[in-house]
Amino acid sequence: MIIDALQYSNWSEKIFRQMNEGGVSAVHVTICYHEDFRETVEQISAWNRRFERFSDLIFQGFTADDVRRAESEGRTAIFYGFQNCSPIEDDIGLVEVCHRLGARFMQLSYNNQSLLATGCYEAEDPGITRMGRQVIKEMNRVGLVVDMSHSAQRSSLEAIEISERPIAITHANPAFWHAALRNKSDDLLKALAASGGMLGFSMYPHHLKEKSDCTLESFCEMAARTAELMGSGQIGLGSDLCQDQPDSVVQWMRNGTWTREMDYGEGSANQAGFPAQPEWFRDNRDFANIAAGLRAVGFNQAEADGIMGGNWLNFFERSFGSHQAGSQEQAEVVDLAKERSHSL
Repeated sequence: MIIDALQYSNWSEKIFRQMNEGGVSAVHVTICYHEDFRETVEQISAWNRRFERFSDLIFQGFTADDVRRAESEGRTAIFYGFQNCSPIEDDIGLVEVCHRLGARFMQLSYNNQSLLATGCYEAEDPGITRMGRQVIKEMNRVGLVVDMSHSAQRSSLEAIEISERPIAITHANPAFWHAALRNKSDDLLKALAASGGMLGFSMYPHHLKEKSDCTLESFCEMAARTAELMGSGQIGLGSDLCQDQPDSVVQWMRNGTWTREMDYGEGSANQAGFPAQPEWFRDNRDFANIAAGLRAVGFNQAEADGIMGGNWLNFFERSFGSHQAGSQEQAEVVDLAKERSHSL
């Protein structure tokens, strides 16, 4: 089973067929960067049309059972996620509305300070805001996963502490391997593991050691070292694949509607466009390369299967339902994670 915990591609029949060829059972797709609620609903409407047109290849996913169904039918379950909290605007009631529309992940911030938390590009990080604490509580209640992929250190640590459910960092890498602003410290990864959370490794070149020239061996050795830090059951893939997107989309990601100046993010102006993918992961047909690479650096078959998708499936199982129904299971998962963390 293959589950990719983050993509933002220029969606087309070609890409959906590549998912099918690659045996990808589920993909968490970004449907919001800076959109407000109305604009996010328009994105959902566009996906409804895709589900109708390409029903032989994709369908909307809501639960872990949908991933199993997709695998058995040879299709891909599409799960919605937000890379910002803009769809809920300043209305906590929209958390439940967005969940009912199919959203299953929401980042509390995207690079900048938001109403909820601090992004990783800000100079200061005051942590989770008053509204952020209330929104986390509501996300826990309805089954909307807290995602801190683009958030700063203190905000992320506080989100882990505040959330009664394990959180996710769906697409980032450890800073010990490559010190990009959005990659995560050992302390944060240890706290994530101790709380039962999940990390998805990114294949976006700016977050890879040696960027587009990163080798498969280096990537998989990084995964092995991260498993020593977190445990092999709490890591997976979140490719951050932006296939077939024009470079102008990077400007939308960076600038949105919050600035009139060009924001290049990390590094210099030459990062304004999409870099080339590493040769071992060009699109959804290349996940098999990663599976082989994981085995080559010493993961056994069960561990490799978990990283490729099984670990995300377990996380989906305990994350998307009602808080009341899953509270006991959540407690057991966190206790087991803490025991494993203390033993590492």
